[in-house]
Amino acid sequence: MTDTDTTPAASPEAGTVEIERTGEHQDIAVLTLRRERKLNALSTHMESALLDALRGPQVRTSRAVVVTGVPRAFSAGADTGELREMTPEAIADYYRSSGAVYEAFAALPQPTVAALSGYCLGGGLELALAADIRVADPDTVFGLPEVGIGILPSSGGVTRLVREVGPARTRDLVLRGRRFGAGEAYAWGLIGEVAGGGTVREKAVEIATELAGQPQLAVSVAKQVITAATDAPREAALLLEQLAYAALNRTG
Repeated sequence: MTDTDTTPAASPEAGTVEIERTGEHQDIAVLTLRRERKLNALSTHMESALLDALRGPQVRTSRAVVVTGVPRAFSAGADTGELREMTPEAIADYYRSSGAVYEAFAALPQPTVAALSGYCLGGGLELALAADIRVADPDTVFGLPEVGIGILPSSGGVTRLVREVGPARTRDLVLRGRRFGAGEAYAWGLIGEVAGGGTVREKAVEIATELAGQPQLAVSVAKQVITAATDAPREAALLLEQLAYAALNRTG
């Protein structure tokens, strides 16, 4: 059973974010980026639509969230042409408005899964990196090409990538802007699974269904502890684990 809604677009070219509730108990929210003619380039309209979806009831009442794209592209990157003419003040405002979507996605209390296929480049990869778990089609093409056009990843891409794969590999990928495939991404731990045969969306929903069946509060707190432990000193991370355990001990 599914229940589908689509956010309104400013024009047919602006793209949409389709919202679907699925699963036996309708507890999985699947968000599909749809701007296929532009390979799902993330315009400010698309970012705003996704931000609205993340804040809306379909997501807020779900137990797990899947974000996916179209077969040709999860997203080929941000629509950087929109930002080229912006002043520094306007750029700062952008990060407070539609550009806040990447952190909003990362901060969701529910577990999140990114289902990746086709091109996953630039801002698309930054969005994927904000998910808890990533599943990719074998033919997915990854990369952060921003330096080659005179900018850099700035929606959490550098920050998250360096924590996932370390500074040396991050320098290689960001400074050279080179593309890499699902095999490399899996070997480096950037994706948790490669799903063949065009089944990446189904696999992501399967994982989300498994996560939705876990105690919600424990999943949410564990997400926060993992994030905090990434940067915390060992002693602080251990204390945080213990305090979280004590808080959760009688909630299950």
